[in-house]
Amino acid sequence: MHILLIHQAFAALDEAGGTRHYEFARSFVQQGHRVTVITGQSSYMTGERVNASGWIERRVDEQGVEILRCRSIAGWHASFLERLVNFITFMLLAFFTGLRVGEVDLVWGTTPPIFQAVSAAVLSKFRRVPFLLEVRDLWPYFAVEVGVLRNPLLIKASEWLERWLYRQADEVVVNSPGFIEYVRVRGARIVEVVPNGADAAMFRDIPTRHPLRQALGLADEFVVLYAGAHGMSNDLGTVLAAADSLRGRPDIRFVLLGDGKEKRALQERAISMGLNNLHFATPVPKNQIPLWISDADAGLAILQAVEAYKTTYPNKVFDYMAAGKPVLLAIDGVIRAVVEAAGAGVFVPPGDPEALARAVANLAQQRDRSRSMGQAGRVYVEKHFNRGELAARMLTIMEKLIQSREREAA
Repeated sequence: MHILLIHQAFAALDEAGGTRHYEFARSFVQQGHRVTVITGQSSYMTGERVNASGWIERRVDEQGVEILRCRSIAGWHASFLERLVNFITFMLLAFFTGLRVGEVDLVWGTTPPIFQAVSAAVLSKFRRVPFLLEVRDLWPYFAVEVGVLRNPLLIKASEWLERWLYRQADEVVVNSPGFIEYVRVRGARIVEVVPNGADAAMFRDIPTRHPLRQALGLADEFVVLYAGAHGMSNDLGTVLAAADSLRGRPDIRFVLLGDGKEKRALQERAISMGLNNLHFATPVPKNQIPLWISDADAGLAILQAVEAYKTTYPNKVFDYMAAGKPVLLAIDGVIRAVVEAAGAGVFVPPGDPEALARAVANLAQQRDRSRSMGQAGRVYVEKHFNRGELAARMLTIMEKLIQSREREAA
């Protein structure tokens, strides 16, 4: 079958950012299917333009995944208005690009951003093929809860668009069980869970290299690594405050790896606070992430202390677990249940820097316990959240949708 995926922030293994969709696409191609991806020419993680030329650049990577990059106005890390223009521009370009793709059997849309899913929904109607909608975050719910979206008219319009998409989808896939009830009450008819996870093989047999410690001049310090976006939702100000509390512990270091709209402000704040125990590192491609995580002693996952985030399954948690590192989890809800079931880390109340500082200090003093939790997490991910098995689950859902449409047409 030929699957058409529309995903503005799509990232391959040699790029920074989440690679769930690339790993799925690669698996589908290896099983004899064809995958075409329509994406943008700007990196979600850095906001910089990907090395591409022209309005549409086509390439087929070494795994056989066809990638069509559409030029759009840069704006991932800009103002709300600039981001909106960026999303709408891509929505239109993705639609017209999708019309030029050869015969397809299924259109796969994903949200957020929500506008790219509109392209997928309309294309599926034009192509008369099933529309699979994947919900990775609850938008606009999250945006409203953290104060990014405040205009009542925009909120109302966004909620209408969200409900329209759920009704248009032949099936909705969510990446967290915490999303199921939310999408159902807003119109989703059939809902399946294909959770976030990790490619366990990517984190096995890591060569003995120390890119993190060498880059930052660290030796035997207890290193807490945060790997991911530096945005409003990520509450990294709490990490700075925790580092401030631990400035008297030279054996403990924090490393923030990644990029985002708030990074520059965080760097300026860290300098003004004189935080010599906290380091910022530029983003690295996903295929280097295992090296960086393996060089740390614990992985940090943190979000703002809002009720909405209790529904999430952050991808970085599964990467830390797959790498055999204990998780410092400043997120409550469904992901806390996973970490505690695995015995893979320590829960910290979100938004509490003193509690985070105490948890870090305790792990640094109990390194054998830290390593045991890390090993427990690795075993649990390999058993329950292995990306290969999750890709197979997604492929089965797609095949059933296509077969159902064919039966209806017969």
